[in-house]
Amino acid sequence: MLKLAVSGKGGVGKTTLVSLLARLYAEEGHKVIAIDADPDANLASALGFPAELARSIVPISEMKDLIEERTGAKPGTMGGIFRLNPRVDDIPERYSARYHDVRLLVMGTVKKGGSGCVCPESVLLKSLVRYLLLERSQVVLMDMEAGVEHLGRGTAEAVNAMIVVVEPGLRSVETAHTIAALASDIRIPHVFAVGCKVRSESDREFILRSLPDVPVLGYLSYSPLAIEADLAGKSVYDLDAGLVAEARTIKAMLGELLAVPP
Repeated sequence: MLKLAVSGKGGVGKTTLVSLLARLYAEEGHKVIAIDADPDANLASALGFPAELARSIVPISEMKDLIEERTGAKPGTMGGIFRLNPRVDDIPERYSARYHDVRLLVMGTVKKGGSGCVCPESVLLKSLVRYLLLERSQVVLMDMEAGVEHLGRGTAEAVNAMIVVVEPGLRSVETAHTIAALASDIRIPHVFAVGCKVRSESDREFILRSLPDVPVLGYLSYSPLAIEADLAGKSVYDLDAGLVAEARTIKAMLGELLAVPP
């Protein structure tokens, strides 16, 4: 089953891409779990979850009782004794929400200790990601911040690919190069790019020229309907058939390059 991490500079459209791919795979009958691992969590609304259902989702990192129960230590503590392999196999069903046949887990963030933090929250989150990537037989799509915080060397090789979403602009391209290097460092086997918010052929050429060593799967056009969907809390999948068609092309190219079933 496909295990995919999607990253990029904030605001470039990675959440839009994840939501489109999740809906496409779900409509084909695949079991899909989408993981919102971005501190600015808004994948629920991008997937079209009703507002009340979206508000009911509590990030795993904020479930203090669960963290203490599973790790044996209170959240916020560091350097103490706690379980490094907590039980997580029941978390996807118990603490996720489901809509349009897509199951959504919101990871949340670890607010202390930095990226190298060894704390109960971090241990539980990384154990959960490891379980989802290594042991779940379903499509897993991770909407990540501009980095690889939730991935480690022990789980990165279970990710089929990292997609770096990039918009026409130097800052976005610079972030894309950084992410591609991080992904290579932890041995993610494939790194691809998707251009987003493109308005012209010159935008496409800029992205291709700026990322000579990263294969580009395709492009998502700039879409006023995507802005409208965001304002209305609806899924762009339900409003913009053009973006859906472009995402379908990206999905087909991804499957061809990875030799995974459509």
